[in-house]
Amino acid sequence: MKEQYKHLPLRSGVGIVVLNQKNEIFVARRIDNPKNFWQMPQGGIDEGEDFLSAAYRELKEETSITKVKLIKELDGFITYELPDHLLGIIWKGKYKGQKQKWFIMKFTGEDNEINIRTKKPEFLEWKWIDLKSLTKVVVDFKLHVYQEIQKQLELLLVNRS
Repeated sequence: MKEQYKHLPLRSGVGIVVLNQKNEIFVARRIDNPKNFWQMPQGGIDEGEDFLSAAYRELKEETSITKVKLIKELDGFITYELPDHLLGIIWKGKYKGQKQKWFIMKFTGEDNEINIRTKKPEFLEWKWIDLKSLTKVVVDFKLHVYQEIQKQLELLLVNRS
């Protein structure tokens, strides 16, 4: 990591794993990264906001999804640091990465309710993928985050079936 960014804090954030009725995972492709990388909905926490409220708000802001049932809050936090070429650029240079609280939610609505063309769109397109594909579509600096989520999801889904 570049020396001048080592002192920067991690941004507090949330991430949401949205499962459909077939336990496929919602992913979307970011507008600001035209390569073929996909991610789950995620974002920062507003002043005075708790993690779960932030998760519901981010989900609605990014995808228009409101019909979800909370399945599980993953224990602890998962962190990642930005690669050098993004340091000082993303989040106006205030953070060196994120410390995220992740939630697993079941989508109870219909696919036609999902709308990524929001007021401030972040995504170009979205799709449902199976759990085994999750770590194959993510940008490399978030790979360990998605591997950890994949591991916890596998345990959860095995125990629920």
